[in-house]
Amino acid sequence: MKKHNFYAGPSILPQYTIENTAAAIKDFAGMGLSLMEISHRSKQFVAVMDEAQALFKELLDIPEGYSVVFLGGGASTQFAMIPYNLMNKKSAYLNTGAWAKKAIKEAKLFGEVDVVATSEKTTFNYIPKGYTIPTDADYFHITTNNTIYGTEIRKDIDCPIPLVADMSSDIFSRPVDVSKYAMIYGGAQKNLAPAGVTFIIVKNDILGKVDRAIPTMLNYQTHIDKGSMFNTPPVVPVYAALQTLKWLKDNGGIAAMEKKNIEKARLLYDEIDRNKLFVGTVAEEDRSLMNICFIMKEEYKDLEADFFDFATSKGMVGIKGHRSVGGFRASTYNALPKESVGALVAAMKEFENSH
Repeated sequence: MKKHNFYAGPSILPQYTIENTAAAIKDFAGMGLSLMEISHRSKQFVAVMDEAQALFKELLDIPEGYSVVFLGGGASTQFAMIPYNLMNKKSAYLNTGAWAKKAIKEAKLFGEVDVVATSEKTTFNYIPKGYTIPTDADYFHITTNNTIYGTEIRKDIDCPIPLVADMSSDIFSRPVDVSKYAMIYGGAQKNLAPAGVTFIIVKNDILGKVDRAIPTMLNYQTHIDKGSMFNTPPVVPVYAALQTLKWLKDNGGIAAMEKKNIEKARLLYDEIDRNKLFVGTVAEEDRSLMNICFIMKEEYKDLEADFFDFATSKGMVGIKGHRSVGGFRASTYNALPKESVGALVAAMKEFENSH
């Protein structure tokens, strides 16, 4: 039976990425050696790193004056690196979910944090609007897509101070005006590569302005100066990321991805809204295209486990909601084919008809 992979992360990757990476693990670049055992300073791997950085810039149309860096440690390490490198006395954060809260917690170690708005009281079921960004803060931090709750900021906001965005789960899903951001970062394990590598897009001129000494490994400038090669990078995930970037380019780039993602999300949201058994969990205007969250209507709550088992029997994998919120979550990342969404919709209709 065909499996339909709705895991939130690590998550579905293009077959192109999986097959090319698997081949390279057996024999990389015709060297007669595995990708897992070659020097990261070999000319063959340096070429991989260079091409990955170049494709990042090409696909996202990154302006001059920005660097692309690949590091380990996940986006969670960035929660601390960002204030370490960018905050002198004060920063501002928008609290839209669990990952934003973790970023805020780390930032508080380095100075004053102004949480300009939060939707926590209603379980983060909407993106706050109408807040004021303090102009005396060193930067403003947002999390563009909230995997646990299913909300997304889908437009690039205008910000009077340097804007920093965690785009772990929606990078490459829609066009982004990088010039509006001082920094964009994210873990790769949602839309780009297997877990183990983190991408950072940083505007060079925002660095070097804090008063504190920064440890070498935690200083962005270290990794910019050394081309992400100051220490051994996560070689296999970087190679896999390059394959996904090639796949993105070969499939029409980011504008084409956004069109497909809108179609997939509309298909599933329309069924959630139509089906008598299910209901969406977030404000309609803030619905994510990447993580679609829904629950059983109150009067059908006792059917939740039954639907999960039924969907699993139809090949659905990873549709259980995050343990903190329950219900269901279908992650519809770039690599998920529309037919998988169609299969989930068909399962929802069949289950409705039998109940």
